[in-house]
Amino acid sequence: MSISTPGGPERRPTVVSTGKKPAAGRPAAADKPAGGKNGAGKGTPRPTAGGKGRKPVAPVKVSQGRSWGPIALFVAVGVLAAGIIGYGAWAAYKGSQPWQDRADSISGVVDFRKKDKSLVQGGQHQQGSIKYDVLPPVAGPHNPAWQNCMGDVYDAPIANEHAVHSLEHGTVWITYRPDLPADQVAKLKAKVEGKEKMMLSPFDGLDKPISLQAWGFQLKVDNADDSRIDEFIKTLRVNASVEGPNANCAQGITATGTTPRDMGNQMDQPVTQ
Repeated sequence: MSISTPGGPERRPTVVSTGKKPAAGRPAAADKPAGGKNGAGKGTPRPTAGGKGRKPVAPVKVSQGRSWGPIALFVAVGVLAAGIIGYGAWAAYKGSQPWQDRADSISGVVDFRKKDKSLVQGGQHQQGSIKYDVLPPVAGPHNPAWQNCMGDVYDAPIANEHAVHSLEHGTVWITYRPDLPADQVAKLKAKVEGKEKMMLSPFDGLDKPISLQAWGFQLKVDNADDSRIDEFIKTLRVNASVEGPNANCAQGITATGTTPRDMGNQMDQPVTQ
């Protein structure tokens, strides 16, 4: 006789003993393993071969991706360092070059020492007005008196004949169109004022707004912000002199005007007038 127990149909009915012995060769109901024919009951892992439990599941690794910020910073620092080292090496190489080679490497510079060697011969003193094929002139015959070139800023044109003599002494002469904007002129003045072997003056008829002259060299540019101006000055001031670095720039002509001051037969004598 079987009796249903609380818990519903999921629970197996309990077999109540009737006092009879089970048939030979068959185990009693109470001796059957719990869980019935298909194995252990619910919630109990079924033993596997060797008595070990279920194989544990490995945790899933979640990829967080690369952190690109530090990588980009490292690359930027490396590029900057390489640039600094490269520029230093380039500057050292440039500095080791002869000054004339450095001058020739300035973009747009004209080297008349190579074009016309007779033009750049020094000591060609001559009185009176002189006709120059290159304007503004860069070399050639010139007046015995030089233009004062101690960082002088002239607000009117000066005589070519005196200016060329100043070039022979190692001066850089910056000229500009009279209609150059005032702010551009101010920038040129800042490069000249108070600096020995520098002078500035307007010049009529320029084909470019600004023209720079040193003995045997010329560079024409469109505005005062052009970096080649500083390069020209640094390379050619003093270096371009054919009378040596100690050639005088003081006690020269300080007057403006395009007519040269004839001083008789004096040769290379300081003159103020």
